[in-house]
Amino acid sequence: MAKYLLLKHYRGAPAAVNDVPMDRWTPEEISAHMRYMDEFAARLEKTGEFVDGQALAPEGTWVRYDGEGRPPVTDGPFAETKDLIAGWMVIDVDSQERAVELAGELSAAPGAGGEPIHEWLEVRPFLTAPPTVTE
Repeated sequence: MAKYLLLKHYRGAPAAVNDVPMDRWTPEEISAHMRYMDEFAARLEKTGEFVDGQALAPEGTWVRYDGEGRPPVTDGPFAETKDLIAGWMVIDVDSQERAVELAGELSAAPGAGGEPIHEWLEVRPFLTAPPTVTE
């Protein structure tokens, strides 16, 4: 089994087929989308492939270390940022092919008009060992 992170980009990824921003969806469309996400996660819980997942708020703050004894430096929020992660899901599957299969299915979550979004999801494997450096 290998863990993969499925990243749902709200902005910054290639445009989805049904590319209507969520703030223009009806309450029913939002409910249908969230229900699809919950049912997808519940199905993966039954197969043992679901690890965790969360939706994320659009606001955020950048933080970095600024030296010993000094408080962290913060900047933001960056609402105007090009890239915005809407949420994520961690899955534990047998192969990359299975991770891609599930990401494709998750991409079909309904959006505006109840039609599948066909959004792009980023599939990233967890780093299991430091990369080997050869000269």
